[in-house]
Amino acid sequence: MERFVIRGGNKLNGTINISGAKNAALPIIAASVFSGEPCRIENIPEISDVRMMMKILRFIGAKVEAPEKGVIVVDPSGINPEITIPDEMTRKLRASYYLLGSLLSKYGTASVALPGGCYFGVRPIDQHIKAFEALGASVNTDNAIVNVKGEELYGSSIYLDVVSVGATINAMLAAVMAKGLTVIENAAREPHIVDLANFLNSMGADVRGAGTEVIKIRGVENMHGCTYSIIPDQIEAGTYMVAAAAAGGDVIVNNVIPKHLESITNKLEDCGITVIEGDESVRIISEGKHPKACRVKTSPHPGFPTDMQPQFATLLCICNGTSTVVEDVWDNRFKYVDQLRRMGANIMVNGDTALITGVDALKAAPVEADDLRAGAAMVIAGLIAQGETYVENIKYIDRGYEDLIEKLSGVGADIKRVTYDED
Repeated sequence: MERFVIRGGNKLNGTINISGAKNAALPIIAASVFSGEPCRIENIPEISDVRMMMKILRFIGAKVEAPEKGVIVVDPSGINPEITIPDEMTRKLRASYYLLGSLLSKYGTASVALPGGCYFGVRPIDQHIKAFEALGASVNTDNAIVNVKGEELYGSSIYLDVVSVGATINAMLAAVMAKGLTVIENAAREPHIVDLANFLNSMGADVRGAGTEVIKIRGVENMHGCTYSIIPDQIEAGTYMVAAAAAGGDVIVNNVIPKHLESITNKLEDCGITVIEGDESVRIISEGKHPKACRVKTSPHPGFPTDMQPQFATLLCICNGTSTVVEDVWDNRFKYVDQLRRMGANIMVNGDTALITGVDALKAAPVEADDLRAGAAMVIAGLIAQGETYVENIKYIDRGYEDLIEKLSGVGADIKRVTYDED
């Protein structure tokens, strides 16, 4: 077993370099199946979710190599689309469902066990299925295996009933080789959707409008290999921005696209934190002592991202006054609150709203990572708590943060990964 051991109280000073975006890397790796030749994908984060996606591609016959750090080369020419991707793989990776769209579009068939990942309550794939059926595919679920078939797909109008990143991506993937024009309305606008569109276009697809509410895709017959570098990770950057704001100090978060971070920057400034934008960096300057309370409401991009809600709530635990956090995306995002209460946080939750009254200090305690972003919140809590905090169940954190120990230690945090006997 492994845990993080964090001794709080150190201010953070220095530079943190941000890795490639997890939420772009996973659909882009899934999209590499369209090529009839190798694709070289750069700025890939070395995290467990990416390793699992690579493992799944190898399982169905692709050749996947990692010639150097941050680079993978995918040769999909050996893929057998008749192979069912089993539960033992998909339960660890929700993004495995992107292979439904890409394999369907390329080969006319896919069978993938229902996905897992972090649990935030009900996360149906009905909008994904709606998109597949609109293009002419048949979909059935047998023994928790989603089977999609459609030897000939035809462009169609797809209106998503809710703004869904996953459904938008799967609709894009399913449409790129369908005959004719597909129009996706009420599409999600996240930066990684734009990145996926750019990758697809680099392989010869015709995708327009990504980043707006309407995406238009004209199907193509063939696609080719390419070399592509994915965008920096918006959520990783935001996590370290909030960590620096909470712990105090002067930290440059480097290799970012500042525009992608505007909603996070705005809320930090509402709390009285100094944020200075560079061309490819943001600098956080913080006293580390009781910023101002503020109100946060999550919403789809360009609003405040739900994946930053637990981390920001941890900062609010030491702010002066009472803050309000409204979760408007996932219905079970506040699972982490009990862990923060163990550390002395004053948080009241009523439905989709949390009221957080700042305390003088958090106190170290053994806590758990309930999911990926909750785990990041526990790390931030450990950085600012009095004493030594143990963070258990860190497999969730490893799903989305590359070299977390090294990056935080490099700016002065007292944090280490420890192997221990559960008994």
